[in-house]
Amino acid sequence: MKTKYDFVVIGSGPAGRRGAMQAAKAGQSVLVVDKGRHIGGVCVHTGTVPSKTLRETVLNLSGWRERGFYGSAYKVKANISAKDLRKRLLMTIEHEVNILDNQFDRNHVTRIQGTARFISREQISIEAHDGEVHCVEFGKILLAVGTKPFRPDYIPFDGNRVLDCDDILDLKTLPRSLTIIGAGVIGLEYASIFNALDIPVNVIEPRKTVLDFLDEDIVEDFLYDLRRRGVRLCLGVKASQIKNDGQRCFVKLADGRVIESDTILFAAGRIGATDALDLEVCGLEVDHRGRIAVSRKTFETKTPNIYAAGDVIGFPSLASTSMEQGRRAACHALDIPMAHPPDYFPYGIYAVPEISTIGLTEKEVRAANMPYQVGLARLRETSRGQIMGIQGGLMKMIFSLDTRQLLGVHIIGEGATELIHIGQAVLNLNGKLDYFINNIFNYPTLAEAYKIAALDAWNKMRNINLEQEGDADLTFDDLPNNPFANLKSA
Repeated sequence: MKTKYDFVVIGSGPAGRRGAMQAAKAGQSVLVVDKGRHIGGVCVHTGTVPSKTLRETVLNLSGWRERGFYGSAYKVKANISAKDLRKRLLMTIEHEVNILDNQFDRNHVTRIQGTARFISREQISIEAHDGEVHCVEFGKILLAVGTKPFRPDYIPFDGNRVLDCDDILDLKTLPRSLTIIGAGVIGLEYASIFNALDIPVNVIEPRKTVLDFLDEDIVEDFLYDLRRRGVRLCLGVKASQIKNDGQRCFVKLADGRVIESDTILFAAGRIGATDALDLEVCGLEVDHRGRIAVSRKTFETKTPNIYAAGDVIGFPSLASTSMEQGRRAACHALDIPMAHPPDYFPYGIYAVPEISTIGLTEKEVRAANMPYQVGLARLRETSRGQIMGIQGGLMKMIFSLDTRQLLGVHIIGEGATELIHIGQAVLNLNGKLDYFINNIFNYPTLAEAYKIAALDAWNKMRNINLEQEGDADLTFDDLPNNPFANLKSA
């Protein structure tokens, strides 16, 4: 193999592969180093793709989506096993790896399986899995090593009954009951997924609130749904002791309660996989969670030719944003002009039900002292929702009262992570309430919820305008910027 490359990438997850592809498209010689047996990183093998595949398999085999019609006991397959879940999981991972292999081959990206560490600011040493050691010089390098589960010493992990977020995907049998420590995105996703299999689930979280970056109404709706389904939420209390006797697991809480379950999943955070890089050689440090500091505009570290992107730099730690970070890092490293990124990007939480959000929350709008109005729509009230048997789901839209501009969209329910992209386009194009009212949506679709929510907000704005005018004789058509003006009959 070559001993010098224009652009080296450590890690082949979303940030690494997108950065590598950008550099290759620019005509650079590119090397990707990954310690995994196959490329794809955490995203493909233990994170995003497997967990979302698990979710989809559970929803299909359990008959979850049809229970609105056929009752809570309805199942597509009786006695669902861990083997049933892993079959689809392995097929999906193999497909993803094949696609990435093909992309790298077509763009002449060299890759090597091994562990890399810095030996200078322009050189890395790679210990390949076959035992051979390579010394490689580089012009620019992108660190996209991702994260690994946080495993504190006081948790007796055994890979069988006491698990981390990687272990949970290798279950040989499904647990009869599950206790999850940590109510972050990962913990709550798995809580809702295993609950959909009718497995009793407990969730323990030392904070009194969860998912604080989401709109409060969406979180309230989600927690209400979990409790209604029987998920036991122990918020505001710490797990002080964990015991595994080989048959059952016990968690003692700081308030004296003891929770018994078949299996424990520790899902209280991840740390950067940076410990083997020898970053101090090139003048770099990490924080207490193993994360690397970068410029959020260029993704360059304080060492000029070294970049970092993806989960290893911390928030927001999304596969979607990691891909863009990797691309932008490569563009800056290679002096490729970049357009300014959009102001807002969507978050997706693949729980049951899905949650997705973009823009400002109601709390943030209030904190900014912006006059606003909210429009709500229930997905079950759309015709498509009735056809699909949807029982819940909420869309919340926030508009400026002064300009009618869209400020935020927040959705919980079936298809939320797909529906959010309509709001994303309008938000980033500075669209207003009128867009949703004046445009025609396919019927029947869940996307009609946008028009329903917009009309709800407009009706509330209309009432405010009437009160401000103080004129009881003011008619509907007299209102300024009446969005229905072009819909009058001849």
